[in-house]
Amino acid sequence: MSNVCELFLEREKNTLSPYAFLTVNTKGREHPYTPCDNRTEFQRDRDRIIHSESFRCLMNKTQVFLAPDDAHYRTRLTHTLEVTQIARIIARALRLNEDLCEAIGLGHDLGHTPFGHAGEDAMQKCYSPDFTHYKQSLRVVERLENNGEGLNLTYEVRDGIVNHTGSHMASTLEGVIVKFADRIAYINHDIDDARRAGILSNEDIPIEIREVLGDAHGKRINTMVTSVIQYSTDKNYIGMGPDVMEATNRLRDFMFENVYTNPAAKGEESKAKEILVRLFEYYVKHPYKMPELYYKNTKNESVERCVCDFVSAMTDRFAIEKYKELFIPEVWRS
Repeated sequence: MSNVCELFLEREKNTLSPYAFLTVNTKGREHPYTPCDNRTEFQRDRDRIIHSESFRCLMNKTQVFLAPDDAHYRTRLTHTLEVTQIARIIARALRLNEDLCEAIGLGHDLGHTPFGHAGEDAMQKCYSPDFTHYKQSLRVVERLENNGEGLNLTYEVRDGIVNHTGSHMASTLEGVIVKFADRIAYINHDIDDARRAGILSNEDIPIEIREVLGDAHGKRINTMVTSVIQYSTDKNYIGMGPDVMEATNRLRDFMFENVYTNPAAKGEESKAKEILVRLFEYYVKHPYKMPELYYKNTKNESVERCVCDFVSAMTDRFAIEKYKELFIPEVWRS
């Protein structure tokens, strides 16, 4: 082989499933680029995401519990890593493209707001009802990262990012794997965090769900992952066995009823939303006070669109400190 990249591509051709998406078949990038001798295109996407500012910010963005003092609670970054790990395990077992799964998994939440879904709700209120974190993630990698130049990711990675949730479906099996991995990860680690917070015990989970999925964190994940692998082997389709799927959906419904809307976990969300709404309103009136990238973009897009980009990119702590700076008299700040 003349270079390492060709070795990787040949290995994909010889070892992956007939249903795998081969890197050589990528639809490519939006802008011209020079191929790398040592990495495939999806490996390059992975590296571009890992080295991006948005990826680093995920460590200080809420998963479920707002700005927790206990470092053991998940953040948006640890969620991302868990999703990616689960996706790679499934892809490896099915002989699909791990590199594509990894890049999508690492990038799927880059556009998530501060304060988790509370922040998403705030942007829907003050910017647009159509605002979603997955659309914002696509905007981040296409328009905002790299000082406004974007990361110039491949079509398949961008497609997987924007279609990782809801009724949307990615065009590759690898993208669909990330969709399953995302749900498997957040349901289970949110149970773990809820137990740590004292608002949920293992025994609270209905016995009929535990009988199917298992009584422990690791057992539940293993049951779900194994079901996806077994149900999807040698198919041009990614799915989960009916019994496990039903139990997983019931567990998700249980989490919405008992954790995601529980005042103990979400009681402060109204305050978090108010912070972001006030910041949004302030910067709409004073767009020149935003960082240069966001203010520069107001020449071509609405002020509201650019303010939404800026506020969405904030970490929890940055939003809180900026709110204090703008709206709390200095003598009152602690």
